[in-house]
Amino acid sequence: MRIHSGAHLPHGRVVIYRESEGRVPLLEWLERVPVKAQDKCRVRIERLAERGHELRRPEAAYVRDGIFEFRARHLQVSYRLAYFFHGPGMIVPSHGFAKQQDAVPDAEIERALTRMRRFTASPEQHTHEE
Repeated sequence: MRIHSGAHLPHGRVVIYRESEGRVPLLEWLERVPVKAQDKCRVRIERLAERGHELRRPEAAYVRDGIFEFRARHLQVSYRLAYFFHGPGMIVPSHGFAKQQDAVPDAEIERALTRMRRFTASPEQHTHEE
């Protein structure tokens, strides 16, 4: 699945997070979800790039500590993508997960926070290029 990362849009530039060894958790996760769910997630990423900080519920929500989630639903499954902002207008999706409960699991927030710290320390090392 191709995501138009790096595209310059009115409210933000979407940059997909990459681990230092080269893995791209968001893309790996997307490959495992149904195609229709992938499509819905791609649309959400495009909306995020178009609207940036203006994106609100029900599409997106602030979680805590600089971490946000955007939402897609397919066949009774709630798909979530964790993201954060970096600098003026850079939007960084960290990873995705299927949400089974009302609250975002602490483990998913901590994973996103760890990735945000890594990205902040070395954006070049943690930017996925397609």
